[in-house]
Amino acid sequence: MAIIPILRCREIKPAIEFYTTILDFMLADEDELKDPAFVFLRRAGDLLVLSSYGSGPSARSVVMVLTEDVDPLFDKFLKRGLKPAKPESPVHQGPTNQTWGTREFYVDDPDGNTLAFTQAMS
Repeated sequence: MAIIPILRCREIKPAIEFYTTILDFMLADEDELKDPAFVFLRRAGDLLVLSSYGSGPSARSVVMVLTEDVDPLFDKFLKRGLKPAKPESPVHQGPTNQTWGTREFYVDDPDGNTLAFTQAMS
């Protein structure tokens, strides 16, 4: 399992410039760099995500938790008392296939921070 923080930024280009020119991070993907965006950065083998999205779960603290199989994990959390929040959000209700090639479910903690349990799809 890996844990990847997602940091909020107001604008993606100045944030990328800061992280890459000053802090030695490198772009890990080549997505279009226009707001709003999620951008993966890499440094010494670790990942960091920058998000310029202004609403939704990315407006608060988000941590991506990489896992092998989200479905049994979601079921285990339900058995332990997880009550899915945000009925308008399918990814909060259970594992969902995302267009960017992952299967994910989100859990919000009591303070509104989001854990995004993420499985890469082959």
